Amino acid sequence: MKIGIIGCGTISRAYFEGARKTEVLEIKACADLRIEAAQAQAERYNSHACSVDELLADPEIELVVNLTIPRAHVEVGLQVLAAGKHVYSEKPLGVDTESGKQLIDTAAEKGLRVGSAPDTFLGAGIQTSRQALDAGKIGRPIAGTAFMCGHGHESWHPNPAFYYDIGGGPMLDMGPYYVTALVNILGPVKRVAAITTKAFEERVATSQAVRGLRIPVKITTHLTGTLEFQNGAIITMIMSFDMWRHSLPCIEIYGETGSMTVPDPNGFGGPVNVCPAGGDWEAEEIPFPNNARMIGVIDMVSAIQSGRMHRANGALAYHVLEVMCAFDKSSETGEHIEIGSTTERPEPLPLGLQEWEVD
Repeated sequence: MKIGIIGCGTISRAYFEGARKTEVLEIKACADLRIEAAQAQAERYNSHACSVDELLADPEIELVVNLTIPRAHVEVGLQVLAAGKHVYSEKPLGVDTESGKQLIDTAAEKGLRVGSAPDTFLGAGIQTSRQALDAGKIGRPIAGTAFMCGHGHESWHPNPAFYYDIGGGPMLDMGPYYVTALVNILGPVKRVAAITTKAFEERVATSQAVRGLRIPVKITTHLTGTLEFQNGAIITMIMSFDMWRHSLPCIEIYGETGSMTVPDPNGFGGPVNVCPAGGDWEAEEIPFPNNARMIGVIDMVSAIQSGRMHRANGALAYHVLEVMCAFDKSSETGEHIEIGSTTERPEPLPLGLQEWEVD
């Protein structure tokens, strides 16, 4: 399948590199508001740089990967759908549930597909965690923890202002990895209760490129809450840009007959450890390939061609978006927020695959 890429920033390199690993797709063209960025990637990866309008008008391109900034994800996604093409978006699906739902509903009306990052749950770490849970290694899941904590990006990032603007923050930036991994392992979320805040009204950049830049903080930067899943599991979550140091795990899940550590969902690999009741931690065998970014697009293309549902699908991404947005909503209202959407757990990858294989 011939595909296009809109948005040729830093993250696009991972997608171009991933495309080299498969024969199921070809990046025919790429576009960016900065034409020099598109030209650089086109030259590096033997593609064609063009305008967004030219890319969308190309009848050979069937799917577009949308790597624009989060606030543009829905706007660009709707343009892709209007051109009669499937769209796969970087995370998050949108910056609010209303626009996210518009994208999903528009695709359904047109008979087109929406896919969305993260696709890290298709890596060895989360797939092995899912397999261990499904095999009953810890029994019925009762509770768990999920923590992503640090002190933000202004000390190292060359353009940190985005992370404190609408569409940024620890939840919409990093939350997709954590919530998607949990939904893949445990299933959909029923309701959320949370308290959110921000430590600073303004951040001062210390990274070399923009040292001294004063950044207004427009979003909450410390979010703590509880997710109740439809299967009864209760997960305690903290997402923070307000912590200098911590010793918290990424994800742990506690069941009736044991506990499990889940690796960093922002990566594709990592160890999985299971502790049976009364025992000690034991490393699980990792029977899946690591994979890397672009595996979600490869899976989507393969699914379109075979007629099955792709794993990093729009229903999953919208459910994750609704869960993330529920944190601030719960904090503002002082109420539990019932999650209106639901989703199926994506089909696990079959055993015996090589890297970049999905069927």
